[in-house]
Amino acid sequence: MDRYLVSELVPPFLFGVGAFTSIGVSIDVVFELIRKIVESGLPLTIAIQVFFLKMSGFIVYAFPMSTLLATLMTYSRLSSESELIALRGCGVSVYRMVLTAVMLSLVVTGLSFLFNEQLVPAANYQASQILDKALKSDQPAIVKRQNLFYPEYQKVKQEEGVKKKVLTRLFYADEFDGKQMKGLTILDRSQEGVNQIVVAESGEWNPGQNVWDFYNGTIYLVASDSSYRNIVRFERQQLKLPRTALDLAQKSRDYGEMNIAQALEQLEIERLGGDEQKIRKLQVRIQQKISLPFVCVVFGLVGAAMGTIPQRTGRGTSFGISVIVIFTYYLLWFISGAMGEAGVLSPFMAAWLSNFIGLVIGLNLLSRVAQR
Repeated sequence: MDRYLVSELVPPFLFGVGAFTSIGVSIDVVFELIRKIVESGLPLTIAIQVFFLKMSGFIVYAFPMSTLLATLMTYSRLSSESELIALRGCGVSVYRMVLTAVMLSLVVTGLSFLFNEQLVPAANYQASQILDKALKSDQPAIVKRQNLFYPEYQKVKQEEGVKKKVLTRLFYADEFDGKQMKGLTILDRSQEGVNQIVVAESGEWNPGQNVWDFYNGTIYLVASDSSYRNIVRFERQQLKLPRTALDLAQKSRDYGEMNIAQALEQLEIERLGGDEQKIRKLQVRIQQKISLPFVCVVFGLVGAAMGTIPQRTGRGTSFGISVIVIFTYYLLWFISGAMGEAGVLSPFMAAWLSNFIGLVIGLNLLSRVAQR
């Protein structure tokens, strides 16, 4: 029975992967590449290379959709042709019939997780690098970043015992060329009783001594009563400040180009900065990266449970129902994610809430079918 069900599930699953991937790539990638070919003169060979690199990301999203389509189409056909009734007549329970789809969904979950961790981040990063190099071939290889702003906070206990987040250091640079910061202004309030303002023409990180080397600037020391205590002009000055601003400036990958390990490293950097909104957003994204592959199990259970309901539906109807379920699920997924970023839900609940709701619905449907 398991071999028969798997043989029936695999063809529509592969069809779904191809169909959903093609739709996603066509909408999000193809039109954008065509525009770049026409407007920016992007070479066709580069466009084809970027197209295939970007495809892996859409395959990951197609896996759960295809799982839902395959289970719904297969079990609906078996139900309409009374094959499920025959299996139940032989003593096979509905739970046992659906178990095959769930186990196959677990395999797809593992495959999706492998793709999402090992293949997709590297492919997206390579695609963006190739695209940038092709469109900026006449510019310097180092991409400059401008208007770098990095605040650092810490929680200070007030007299009434309540902890309050206060700004301890503010780092600003007009430009970063890949090695040096230029046009630096640093406000340092980390030492009690004195504030320090550093203005420098340029600065760079000294990895040998783990300090910053600043050039051609001035240090203003301000007392707690807002009076100047001292003014120091320098041609070269070393200051022991965190290198977090440099780490943020050198960060060239966005979320879609990082795996979980890289995202956790970025989270540690963001925690040093103390920006709660960025920290919360990254925490939600990490949890979503873990929860997304398990959508395959949820969709496999829901599709199989809906398919076992006695009915007569064609492939077109199954496809339409799949689209409705997918749209509803991802709408809830995006809403809960936004609530997590806003602090209404915890990062864990924001990423897993839609999975839990889908799991409850699938188990409820399966229980009702089994009782008939």
